[in-house]
Amino acid sequence: MKKEFSKIPLSVLDLALILEEKTIAESFSNSLNLAQTAEKLGYCRLWLAEHHNMASIASSATSVLIGHVAGGTSTIRVGSGGIMLPNHSPLVIAEQFGTLATLYPHRIDLGLGRAPGTDRATAKALQRDDRAAYQFPDTVSELQGYLSSQNKNGLVRAIPGEGLDIPIWILGSSTESARLAAAFGLPYAFASHFAPQELHQALRIYRSGFVPSGQLKEPYIMACVNVTAAETTEEAQLLATSMKKMFIGIFTNNRGPLQPPDHTFRLDSRFQPLMQQFLTYSFVGNPTEIKDDITKFVDDTQIDELMVVSHIYDHEARLNSYKILKDLQKDAG
Repeated sequence: MKKEFSKIPLSVLDLALILEEKTIAESFSNSLNLAQTAEKLGYCRLWLAEHHNMASIASSATSVLIGHVAGGTSTIRVGSGGIMLPNHSPLVIAEQFGTLATLYPHRIDLGLGRAPGTDRATAKALQRDDRAAYQFPDTVSELQGYLSSQNKNGLVRAIPGEGLDIPIWILGSSTESARLAAAFGLPYAFASHFAPQELHQALRIYRSGFVPSGQLKEPYIMACVNVTAAETTEEAQLLATSMKKMFIGIFTNNRGPLQPPDHTFRLDSRFQPLMQQFLTYSFVGNPTEIKDDITKFVDDTQIDELMVVSHIYDHEARLNSYKILKDLQKDAG
């Protein structure tokens, strides 16, 4: 059946961004308020991403923040987008998410990635084995074992965690992650909001290689995109200067808190090719423009679910961007 923008679930990715001249406590408050607003608007889920040693991102203790957000909401699914499993013991993650799933039944998702979510020095500080990323399939299997009800006679058990219905997702930005998700029969989330190059090839590999599992009988794909929506094109483009400055900080390894919109911002020609590459699936504009762009993206990819991240400095403007998108979906239906 052909997928349409008006019919697929919409979800939110949040990094608890730290804002220039604002506190981290305000970032956490904004994350909770975003989740509460998304819940009221009818978004399916909100995920938080694990990153470390980044002056712009406060979601490093991802499981703790998931608990904070889940505790302040009642129906929206909350999860990790993702937990970088090579940084952790699979048993500890099973226990943490078992605790979350016990406190908030049938609302917790466990998205797993194989990247460190940081630089090499910080990865070492996390006591991460240099070989851990190569062992990712094995650690995913180990984690699944701890969460399985069949492990009740195991020598090592995850309590809480064992036997709970915690959906596991594989996250990625490459064809390798697509092959893994397909082989494990797990839902697949693709990071097209910052790594768009292999999106279509990864989706083909995942769909063609999918092996049904106890968790999932048919392929299920969610892709993430950047959206900056406002009432006018000019306003949206101004709001998007914060996102563009953030990406320039990534290019130059000069990362800092998210900056306010900048009327004087002009993109340096040195960064133009990289910016075009990074922002392939970044949609900025008024409601009509956003609707056209998102509709085309869903038509082209035939994804089952769309996750949206909006790097907007002003919190009310960010909430409004999510409201515009959800209203557009309702109107399209």
